[in-house]
Amino acid sequence: MDNEVFARVHSFDTFGAVDGPGIRFIIFMQGCALRCKYCQNRDTWNCNAGTMYSVSELVEKVLRYKNYFLSSGGGVTVSGGEPLLQQDFLIEFFKELKKYGISTAIDTSGMFQITPKLEELIKYTDLFLLDIKSINDEMCQNITGFSNKLELNFANYLSQNGKKIWIRHVLVPGYTDSEKDLLKLKSFLASLNTVEKIDILPYHDLGKFKWENLNQIYPLENIRTANEDDVKKAKLILGL
Repeated sequence: MDNEVFARVHSFDTFGAVDGPGIRFIIFMQGCALRCKYCQNRDTWNCNAGTMYSVSELVEKVLRYKNYFLSSGGGVTVSGGEPLLQQDFLIEFFKELKKYGISTAIDTSGMFQITPKLEELIKYTDLFLLDIKSINDEMCQNITGFSNKLELNFANYLSQNGKKIWIRHVLVPGYTDSEKDLLKLKSFLASLNTVEKIDILPYHDLGKFKWENLNQIYPLENIRTANEDDVKKAKLILGL
């Protein structure tokens, strides 16, 4: 390919079973601007780390597994980090994948302005796994460092343009589990037309060691992990 673009990649999972339909080839991109207190991939934040890949190199890597994941109804999911920090690469990468009939998905916070470039990337993306950090803007700023306005606008844009959405919401005791906020989230999700699935993900601290390996203080040190009862209560409130 001429004039190839490159991306920074953190790692791969060739047998993903929860990040989209079927078996997925998952690419974890390097770099994230959010500072989520419960982040399980703290080592992906640095935008200057990772391994550089060209579009053709990554397509070649994916094609080795094509028959394997396509037979399951799967495809390629790009996660992170935050994939939308590398939009130029993803546009060209997804264009190439479409030539081989491979379905595409992006796992994202959606905290980006809708620009012509992003509109083009959305056009080549079949499914968005959208992380709603918190429907409460003040709480969203507390746990991520950013307002939720862009991600809610992103969700509305996807819905209005017929793009499939899987919603993800991390349930953190004392942060994202209040009944008032969950009811507000329920109302917001009901306004979207293309939500196919809603996952309530119980907070755990299994990624704490990554913070420690980087000599960073884990922000939720004294917060208990979410249990089955917490998830059941949240699902009841959300009507799931």
